[in-house]
Amino acid sequence: MPASLLGALRALARPAAARERAFRELEQVRRQRWAAPADTVSRIRSAAGLQDATMTGPMMRSLPPLWAALLAQGAAGRLLRGLLRPGELNATLRGMPHNVTTRMDLALWSVAESARPHRGLLLSTAPEELAARFLRGELPEFGLTAFLEEYGVRGSAEIDVGSPRWADDPTPVFAALAGYLQVSDPDQAPPARFARAAVEAEAALADLVDRAQRTRPLRARLAGALLRRSRELAGLRELPKFLWLTPLAQVRGQLLTAGAELTARGLLAQAEDIMFLTLDEALDAAHGADLRAVVTRRRREHARELRRRQVPGLLLSDGTNPQALPDDAAAEHGPDVLVGQPAATGVATGPVRIVQHPSEARLRPGDILVAPTTDPGWTPLFLTLGGLITETGSTIAHGPTVAREYGIPAVICVPDATTRLTEGQTVTIDGATGLIRLHAAEPRTGHGAGR
Repeated sequence: MPASLLGALRALARPAAARERAFRELEQVRRQRWAAPADTVSRIRSAAGLQDATMTGPMMRSLPPLWAALLAQGAAGRLLRGLLRPGELNATLRGMPHNVTTRMDLALWSVAESARPHRGLLLSTAPEELAARFLRGELPEFGLTAFLEEYGVRGSAEIDVGSPRWADDPTPVFAALAGYLQVSDPDQAPPARFARAAVEAEAALADLVDRAQRTRPLRARLAGALLRRSRELAGLRELPKFLWLTPLAQVRGQLLTAGAELTARGLLAQAEDIMFLTLDEALDAAHGADLRAVVTRRRREHARELRRRQVPGLLLSDGTNPQALPDDAAAEHGPDVLVGQPAATGVATGPVRIVQHPSEARLRPGDILVAPTTDPGWTPLFLTLGGLITETGSTIAHGPTVAREYGIPAVICVPDATTRLTEGQTVTIDGATGLIRLHAAEPRTGHGAGR
């Protein structure tokens, strides 16, 4: 029997022990400290080694509980085939425990609670200015330092070692805090929403099993047991990637230190320029090659590509973009409906907020976030959302997974959503069917996100 299947079966049999093993792997990686190389060449060479060592060891050993959760949910779905309503299986995965990303978001909510005495400052000052003042030590302390010691390795596009971490630039964190500080209804506070989502999931699971019991009693009991196992384990979905972030931060630190050394020697213009070189090119620079012209060209290309709002997910050999072809399903519902892939069940109506990057977000409770894509670096914004729409993604990706846990309806894979929808326009999103109904556009002045 393959080791991966054996590990998944062990996790199904003893979920608590599997969780303990997975979190032990995480703690071992986070506690480990690698010796800092003494010279520029060694720093660059060590970067690849740190990443490879973690990918082939602890990260892979933390995956069996996730495989077990997927196996359990898939088997339950097959047992209940013919009885399931749209989105019903996903509804059983709300409010799952043991999710490191959920814990992070709720920890940031606690920071926001401590920051309420400084609410006026945090709401009246731009997040980028707050970030700069925080890094200079000019803000009052309200728990953010401790939060970043724990979670500063995170950020948008966090598996790209060239992307800033929150410890480097906490602008997105301040953008999220601004949204939290606008929550005034205790029932809409993130801990209450998460607890409510867990209760709703347990109720959905019980109702599903009860309905199945009437015609398929044996299958119903087995499906119920599998779905409960899935709830015990599926929250670990976020752990393997989180585990990887500590060595990635080490890699980034080594490269930036090497970049600073090359800058001091006049071979680069600034330390961050090393992120625009391959490792082989960085080694050439360490041996004396002046690659500043190469970096300048690549920075120019990078800036140009950042202005590109959409990148086709697939192009045919003749240049056709299949996503741009007429969609029969969309045509069936008429011009006032967009069709995407259901990712987190629920229905919500609210104003559209188009955000290209988390640091740009200016969100209010109940807003419908529309983004090109999301990853864990976006999830602090989810705590106060009414719903989520993305242009790309997968139902098992980080964004929809966290949306389900908070009970936030989500529809993904909506082509050109950030350009077809209008800032401030009211929409109704149905996360069970994947339908987005458009109401008359109602732009709200002075409250643009991503403008």
